[in-house]
Amino acid sequence: MSLPQGVEIKAPIKSGFDQILTADALALVARLHRAFNARRKELLAARVERAKRLDAGERPDFLAATKHIRDGDWKIAPVPADLQCRRVEITGPVERKMIINALNSGADSYMTDFEDSNAPNWDNQITGQINLIDAIRRRISLTQGEKTYKLNDKVATLVVRPRGWHLDEKHVLVDGERVSGGIFDFALFMFHNAKELLARGSGPYFYLPKMESHLEARLWNDIFVATQKELGIPKGTVKATVLIETIVAAFEMDEILYELREHSAGLNAGRWDYIFSCIKKFKVDRSFCLADRAKVTMTAPFMRAYALLLLKTCHKRGAPAIGGMSALIPIKNDPVKNETAMAGVRSDKQRDATDGYDGGWVAHPGLVPIAMEEFVKVLGDRPNQFDKQRPDVNVTAADLLNFQPETPITEAGLRMNINVGIHYLGAWLDGNGCVPIHNLMEDAATAKISRSQVWQWIRSPKGTLDDGRKVTAEMVKALIPEELAKVKASVGGEARSYERAAQIFEQMSTQEAFAEFLTLPLYEEIA
Repeated sequence: MSLPQGVEIKAPIKSGFDQILTADALALVARLHRAFNARRKELLAARVERAKRLDAGERPDFLAATKHIRDGDWKIAPVPADLQCRRVEITGPVERKMIINALNSGADSYMTDFEDSNAPNWDNQITGQINLIDAIRRRISLTQGEKTYKLNDKVATLVVRPRGWHLDEKHVLVDGERVSGGIFDFALFMFHNAKELLARGSGPYFYLPKMESHLEARLWNDIFVATQKELGIPKGTVKATVLIETIVAAFEMDEILYELREHSAGLNAGRWDYIFSCIKKFKVDRSFCLADRAKVTMTAPFMRAYALLLLKTCHKRGAPAIGGMSALIPIKNDPVKNETAMAGVRSDKQRDATDGYDGGWVAHPGLVPIAMEEFVKVLGDRPNQFDKQRPDVNVTAADLLNFQPETPITEAGLRMNINVGIHYLGAWLDGNGCVPIHNLMEDAATAKISRSQVWQWIRSPKGTLDDGRKVTAEMVKALIPEELAKVKASVGGEARSYERAAQIFEQMSTQEAFAEFLTLPLYEEIA
């Protein structure tokens, strides 16, 4: 296999991988890396500097320098026909069976995920690209035992989530330096599929995760412009929805839409990572402490403010506003529990639709009909609710920073965080990034909340259980073996990954330094 000058691949090229890792596709990866990686590193360094300022007591606010953008009368470019109706979006990893089931689910669109619901080992990343090539050309199928999976005539619109700016692709070097995971995922998908999608009446559509500023959105926009030019496709062909899943990005939503205005497909309320981001950004603030994860819902004051601001911002700019994920999933063999879970999904989507959102996310095909019903009740045949401008919503910086509820913090909540953290990390080490745990679909975002909460409860003076006991490192260390035993009993079989996960969880939740992302150290341990 011939590689472009300066490109190295530090991983096995399995059968079929050569159709993805062609010289021309890798040349595009290399060109984008050389043109943009220095800026990516600068922006990541700016994140670190800002984190230091927040640790020192600075509070985020709307930017004075960009007030003219927030006050301006502009709109994003119109979105293509197959992105106009997004009442229900389903999400899941780039795994073959998932792709077929999600495209067939009856959802309007499917976000296929190289990021939080995917463990980014080499095999998953490249096989995922092969699966998408096959799906777009409608030749994807899978036979398991007696059952064959293949596409229906009508399928959901495909939207791809590449990795965030903080993640490298360790197996591919350009000029001796690791490439960005996001650039790698994006470039390979674009090279192989952009023209094919256009020929089929669609286009290359993306979800962009984990951004912390409009300057990070500008970087993506410049990459879009450069890639469209390289591939000879019209400017504005790429469309991207940005997940607002960091507290600092919530103060720059107008600016993010503005930077991407030629390429924008709106914003999404990425609620789980958003909660994690709040904990992460105010981790040393002695006045900040959130209650048990289960108590921090979309009706919490800071979450409500964020959800309504996102909606208002999008509709002012003619941009789709997509509600976040309900992590609940159908529960087999327990009709009572299942009914409770389904009622939770229904109420979540009802609230989003009534507020004015144009659609919302689900994690399981079985939830599509319930979510669809709630959005159709409100939208009818309309593709969106742009007419719902919400002049009644006036969100201030103080509203976005009104972190409630602080109580209760319970032993059950602490144990749940430990249990979910160990269970998820163990599955992730085994190559599975999307895991049903305790009747919730957990991905990296929800596991990050679990770990960061434990870390903060240990350190915060408010980290006290409802029975008066202070959460301590010793308490956590004593509970970990008990929760590990429960996890091992529930998964059965080979448990080595879960034992390693318990070690990692203990280290990351009790050590003095706060590790930014749960999976970054782990990435070095997987193939």
